[in-house]
Amino acid sequence: MKPNFWQNKVCVVTGASAGLGLEIAKALAARKARLAIVARREERLTQAAEVLRALGAEVLPVVCDITQQPEVDQLAESVEEKFGRVDLLCNCAGRSGRKAVLETTPEDFQDMLDVNFLATVRTTRAFAERLMESKGSLVNIGSLASKVAPRFLGAYPASKHALAAYSQQLRMEHGPAGLHVLLVCPGPIRRDDSNPRYEQQSTGLPAEASRPGAGAKLRGIDPSWLAEKILLACEGRKLELVLPAKVRLLTMVSQLSPQLGDWLLRRATSD
Repeated sequence: MKPNFWQNKVCVVTGASAGLGLEIAKALAARKARLAIVARREERLTQAAEVLRALGAEVLPVVCDITQQPEVDQLAESVEEKFGRVDLLCNCAGRSGRKAVLETTPEDFQDMLDVNFLATVRTTRAFAERLMESKGSLVNIGSLASKVAPRFLGAYPASKHALAAYSQQLRMEHGPAGLHVLLVCPGPIRRDDSNPRYEQQSTGLPAEASRPGAGAKLRGIDPSWLAEKILLACEGRKLELVLPAKVRLLTMVSQLSPQLGDWLLRRATSD
């Protein structure tokens, strides 16, 4: 970590009321960043703001549904009025799901794309000018499903593949002007409600579908550890963070040989 790198930097974190978003906000607060935290649920957002203020951070909590353009526009205005600049936008808001692909309707795909992809497009466009002025960082939280498409995840892999493509386009078009874009592709992130939540969505699917990562044989990632890795990657202006690192081999094999890649992916996600 670079000493004082984040001090007084203005950081916008969506999905910041819980999970990885909150852990990133806490890591930034500990480094004396100035924070705008964003989520849909006011009560949980207020609680998160109290936690961050207890760490000594200046915090602007903004209740916002980032799938709605007028609310994103208001978010950008609130951040501009409060801070007048942006050094980091971390797009953490998103959700997963479980469904067989042929049971996944066009409406299901649209809903997932709205949350996991189009919401990021909205927030990125809202803050892009300020980020380029500061030569700041845009962090898009993808998934290993940004690289491969396991079974039984419904519309989730398509939404995360779209996010990966968007991140690369942003790098290609605006990287030379100073915009740093980091795509984060983590495996299953540890959380208390993973199994019950997925069990409710996995009726009629094989047993492995109810587990994190739809049965991925990977240890759950500690979100606080991942938050530290993300900030370190921003400091080094890295372009991608794929964790665990061993999965990089699977993604490379899948590009070179789809048949072998599919075989390996089945072995890695089934009993």
